[in-house]
Amino acid sequence: MLEVTPLAISDVLEIKPKKFGDDRGFFSETFSAQRFADAGIAMPWVQDNQSFSAGKFTLRGLHYQAPPFAQDKLVRVLKGAILDVAVDIRHGSPSFGQWVALEVSAKAFNQILVPKGFAHGFLTLEPDTEVFYKVSAPYSGEHDRGIAWNDPEIGVEWPLGGETPVLSDKDKSAPALAETPVLFTYDV
Repeated sequence: MLEVTPLAISDVLEIKPKKFGDDRGFFSETFSAQRFADAGIAMPWVQDNQSFSAGKFTLRGLHYQAPPFAQDKLVRVLKGAILDVAVDIRHGSPSFGQWVALEVSAKAFNQILVPKGFAHGFLTLEPDTEVFYKVSAPYSGEHDRGIAWNDPEIGVEWPLGGETPVLSDKDKSAPALAETPVLFTYDV
């Protein structure tokens, strides 16, 4: 029992699991291989990751891994809120270089599925934000890649309100999309 909604780039999905609550609190099955497969989402999840960001406007991304360690990601927020962004980096795609965003939060109790062939990043919208996500391939430092979060050719509209994001050194020096090799191609 989950609600699946394609975003503006239809390969990126918002997923809302059913939540059962009473005066004690709530229960939810946030992932079930069978329910996801029934919804047409069959991924071989191999690793769970969790990140904590102390401050508002911490920006992580835009990240991806090169094949054969390319990753699908299923992202949810345990505490706080993020603007989650996916950028299509599949050469030949009608949406190549375009981005789609979704606010994912503990309050909304939603998730986003970012498939292989997309660079992924997020901006924390609240302090003390915890993000939990599943990936379909293990981390490989040798295959870890990034694209500049502020690449003007992509033009992600990060809601920074004039503030400067908190970035890792790696993210500060990521190349533009035009400087990255062709690693993903669009299959109709």
